[in-house]
Amino acid sequence: MPVEATAQRQRSWRGTLALRFAARDGRTVLAERRHEGPLYIQQPFFPGDGVCHAYLLHPPGGLAGGDELTLDARCDAGARVLLTTPAATKFYRSDGPASVQRQRLNVAADATLEWLPLETILFGGSRAAIETSVELAPGARFIGWEQLSLGRPLSGDRYAAGWLEQRTRISVAGEPLLIDTLRWRAGDRLLGAEWGLAGFGVCGTLQVFPANARLLAPIRELLGAVTPSYTELRCAATLLGELLVVRCLAHSAERMRTLLEELWALVRSAVIGCAPSAPRIWRT
Repeated sequence: MPVEATAQRQRSWRGTLALRFAARDGRTVLAERRHEGPLYIQQPFFPGDGVCHAYLLHPPGGLAGGDELTLDARCDAGARVLLTTPAATKFYRSDGPASVQRQRLNVAADATLEWLPLETILFGGSRAAIETSVELAPGARFIGWEQLSLGRPLSGDRYAAGWLEQRTRISVAGEPLLIDTLRWRAGDRLLGAEWGLAGFGVCGTLQVFPANARLLAPIRELLGAVTPSYTELRCAATLLGELLVVRCLAHSAERMRTLLEELWALVRSAVIGCAPSAPRIWRT
C-alpha cells in the first residue's frame, strides 16, 4: 500500500456498532452491545409506548474521506425497537477515498423495528457510499425512512462537485421485495431531469412492512392534501407485494422531515400497534 494511502487510512475513523434487542418479562431490553471506534449508544429510553428508543451517537459529527461506519442491529422475537439519531449525518468534502456508511438490520418474527435516522447531508465535494440491508422474517414489522440533502444552499454550497452511491435492499425470508440503487455525480442529467430529481435538492423515501391497499389509500389521500403545488413537493406511493414505498422530492430538508413524520404518524398505529410517540431528541 502506498505511503499516502497508509497515512490516509490511519487518519480515518472506523466505527462499528452491534446491537441485539430482546423481549424479557414483557419489555424490550438491550441484550447485547459491542462497539469499536466513534459509534455507540447510551442508555435506551422507554417513553411509555412499549417501544425501546435508542439514539445512535457519532461524536465526530460527520464522515470525512476514508471514514467508515457500520451498524448491525438485530431484533429478536417480541422486541419492539425505534432507532434514530440526534442530528443529521454529514458527508464532508473528500479529495481522496469515499466515506462509507453501512446499516444491516435484522428483524425476527413478531418483532418490530422503526429505523428513523435524521437526514443525511451531502456536502459539495463529498464522495459517499451508503448501504442499507433490511432482512425481515415472516411476521416481522418494519417502518424505515431515508432522506438525502444535496449541498447546503443557505451556506452557498450548491453541490457543484461530488458523487453518491446508495443501495437499499429489503428482503423477507431471503426474498427481496426492494432493491433500490441511487448513483450520481454532481452535474449528471439525473439531478435536473424531470424523470430524475427534477432540480429538487432533497429526496426522501418511506418503507413500510406489512402493508396493503387499505393502508395505501390514506397515504395517497395525505399526499394529495400536502402537495397542492407540483413545483414545491412531489410524492408518489406504491405497493410492492406487502411493502409500501413512498418517494418524495422537496426543496427544503425541513419540509421533507415534516412530511416523513406525518407519514410515520399515519402508519404507526396500523403497522406497529402504537400511537405516534416522537423521540424527544427530535425536539431538542
